[in-house]
Amino acid sequence: MVRINRRQALACGAFGSPLIGAHAEEASDEPDAELSDIVGAALKSWDVPGVAVGIVRKGQVTYLAGHGVKKRGDTEPVTPDTLFGIASCTKAFTTTAMAMLVAQGRMNWDAPVRQYLDYFRLADPSADRLVTLRDLVCHRSGLGSHDLLWYRASWSPREAVRRIAHLAPDLQFRSSFQYQSTMVAAAGYALEAALGKDATWEGFVRRRILEPLQMNRTFCTAAEARKSAAADLAMPHRRDRTGAIRPVAWYETEWADPAGSIVSCARDLCKWAAFHLRRGKVVRDGREVALVPEQALDETHAPQNIIPLHGIDRKLQPLTDHMTYCMGWVRQDYRGQLLLSHGGTIDGFRTHLTLVPKEQLGIVLLNNLNGTDMNLALSNTLVDYHLKSPRRDWNAELGEVARERDDAVKWQREEREKRRIPGAKQSREDAAYVGTYVEPVFGEAKVKLEDGKLFWEWSTFKCPLEHYHFDTFVAKNEIINDPFVNFSLGLDGSVVTLHAVNRYFLRAPGK
Repeated sequence: MVRINRRQALACGAFGSPLIGAHAEEASDEPDAELSDIVGAALKSWDVPGVAVGIVRKGQVTYLAGHGVKKRGDTEPVTPDTLFGIASCTKAFTTTAMAMLVAQGRMNWDAPVRQYLDYFRLADPSADRLVTLRDLVCHRSGLGSHDLLWYRASWSPREAVRRIAHLAPDLQFRSSFQYQSTMVAAAGYALEAALGKDATWEGFVRRRILEPLQMNRTFCTAAEARKSAAADLAMPHRRDRTGAIRPVAWYETEWADPAGSIVSCARDLCKWAAFHLRRGKVVRDGREVALVPEQALDETHAPQNIIPLHGIDRKLQPLTDHMTYCMGWVRQDYRGQLLLSHGGTIDGFRTHLTLVPKEQLGIVLLNNLNGTDMNLALSNTLVDYHLKSPRRDWNAELGEVARERDDAVKWQREEREKRRIPGAKQSREDAAYVGTYVEPVFGEAKVKLEDGKLFWEWSTFKCPLEHYHFDTFVAKNEIINDPFVNFSLGLDGSVVTLHAVNRYFLRAPGK
C-alpha cells in the first residue's frame, strides 16, 4: 500500500478546483526536418495512411506534426488535432485516477475488490476471496484475455464484469501475466463506488485529469468525440482478406469503458506525457503544482507483474532483458535506460506512448492502420535519435518479424484447410440446426435459415455459415478470424449443443 500523509494530500490541488494553465510549451511551426524524414520513412515502409506524432523533451513539446492522410485515397491531412481512438492507452487514465483516491485514503491497491464492488465474483474460490484492486490492474487474476466478452459486445462493460463470475480460470491466480481488459473496467467501476452515489468514471477523469491538463480535445467515448463541434476525425483502416488497405467504420460504443474507450489527439497526449514525466505535476503561473502526489503516481509506474518474452515477443524486443507490467504501463530496460510505454489497438487504430523518465522524453504516436507494428519501430527509432544511440533499421528488423508472424497465420489457415475432409456431409438438413443456444457467460447464440442459407447470430455478429465437414461450419467474419461453429447431436439425432468462440452453448428447449 502507498502511504501518503495528510500534509501531502492536502498540498496537492487534485481534489479541489480544476487547475488551468500551460503544461508543455509547444514547438515552433516548422517541425524538425530530420525527424520528419524519420516519420515519413516509417509511413512508407509500413504502408500506413497517416500518423500524428508528438515529442516532449524536458517540459517542452519539441515536435508536433501530422503525416499522411486521414483516409486512404483522399488528400485531407492528419494534423496534431486529429482524433484517434487510443484504446488500451485509456488504462493509465484509470490507474492515475485511482492513485488520486489512494492518496486521499479513499481507495487501497491491496483492498479486496468486493470492498468496492459487491457484485464482483471470480469462479476460482481462492482468487474470489483474495483478489485485490492491484491484481485487476496488473493482469494477474488467472483469467485469459476473453476479448469477445467486451469486443463489439451487445451488453455493457458493466455487464461484462458481472459475467466474469462464470469464467473458469485459465491459469492459477497470481501465477502469471495474462492481459485482461474487463478486469481494468472493474477497477474503474470500483473507483466509482469509492467516489459515492451518482459518480462516474468518465466524470471523474474529465474533472480531475482532462480539465486540469487542458486536454480539451480528449473524450471518454467515440460518440462524445463525434458530437464535438470541432471534430477532426481520422478514418480507421485495416487490411482485408486480399491484403488491401481499406477504410472501416469507427469502433462505436454506447458506454464509457475504463479499459479502452478514450479518444484523443497528439496535441493533448503530449500534455498527458509531460504530466507523467513531471511525476503528477502541471505548470500554473510558472510553477509546478501537483494533481497527485509523486509517491502515489510512482506506484502506477512501479513493476508489479513479470511479462515473459518468448517467441515473437522476444524478437520484437531484441534490446530488452526485463519487462514487467505496472498499472496501465509496461516497464522495460532499453539500451541501459528505463522505458515506460503502452500500446493501444482497436478497429483501424494503433496508439503507442513511450516515456524515458531519466531523459524527460515522451513520444506520442497515433496512426490509422489496424494492428501494424510501425508504432514500435518508430518509437524505437525516435528514442535512439534522442539518446544519440547507434542507429538500427527498426522498420526493416520489425518488418521482418511482422512478415514472419503473417506467414505463421497463413500457415495456420492452410493447415486448417488441409484438415477438411472432402465430401464429409453434415448429419442433418439445414433446418435441424436452426434454434437458440444459451451459454452462461456469452448469452444467446441463434442459428437462422434465410433464403436457403444458414446464419450464426451472436452478440453483435451475424455471419453466414459455410459448411466445413460433418457438423462443423465456418462463421465467415474476418474480424474475428472466421471461427468454427461445431454442432453436436443427442442420442435421438437432434442437435443439442453449439460450440463456438471457445464456449459451449446448450440448445434452449422449444427454441
